[in-house]
Amino acid sequence: MRVAVLVKHVPELLSDRGLDDAGRTLRTADDSTLNEVDENAVEAALQLVADTGGEVVAVTLGPAIAVDALRRALAMGAHRAVHLSGPELAGGDVVATARVLAAAVRHLAAEAPVDVVLTGLAALDGLGSVVPSLVAADLGWPQLTVVEELGVDGDVLVARRELDGVTERWRATTPAVVSVIDTANEPRLPRMKDLMAARSAEVTTLGAEDLGLAPDAVGAAGSRTRVVRAERRPPHPGPEIVTDDDGEGGRRLAEFLVSRDLVGGTR
Repeated sequence: MRVAVLVKHVPELLSDRGLDDAGRTLRTADDSTLNEVDENAVEAALQLVADTGGEVVAVTLGPAIAVDALRRALAMGAHRAVHLSGPELAGGDVVATARVLAAAVRHLAAEAPVDVVLTGLAALDGLGSVVPSLVAADLGWPQLTVVEELGVDGDVLVARRELDGVTERWRATTPAVVSVIDTANEPRLPRMKDLMAARSAEVTTLGAEDLGLAPDAVGAAGSRTRVVRAERRPPHPGPEIVTDDDGEGGRRLAEFLVSRDLVGGTR
């Protein structure tokens, strides 16, 4: 089985995130990392290949520093890494991103068949959760989403997911697109020698021309949305300390909670 696992390099959740003057996410090597849920996708891909034999190819779209996400996937056990990069690919929305990723899957399939495309449920910098479905639609493949357990029965993928107290079991013939959630597995921790080997591992870089995509179909030019305006979130006002030195602390606390609709009451 040949699995393409799509990963993303995102800002750390606790970092000081923001947008640049072009409306693009600010990214630095110091406060960015492999998207957390994508580690579950890499682990699921490795488990599939362990059961069936084959190859795991990690694929990412992003600027130069995005290669760090690929090296993390390689350290976990991925066999190959493909970096989709170039000025024409920058600034794409989810639609343009999915178009590039689907083209990359077709590029890989031209070498040898790709049986499964695996992704995390969502990228934690955008939380759109739509790229897996958009990639599946572009490829014309079936999809299994929000998957908590994934296996193989012959040439059929078998998935379980839990939705609103209901357990669903789905089957899909390959090739297919699968997105997994963060409880699907426990991602392995790379050993130091694997981390060191990944730092010098070969990474293939492909641009729009390599993928057969016109410049106006990718990046900002191929996007259906654009950032019109962005403002930094206002600073948190900090805690309000209520004392009971005069016996009025309870009343002031109740008024504070009611004024913010945190408890029932009248004003």
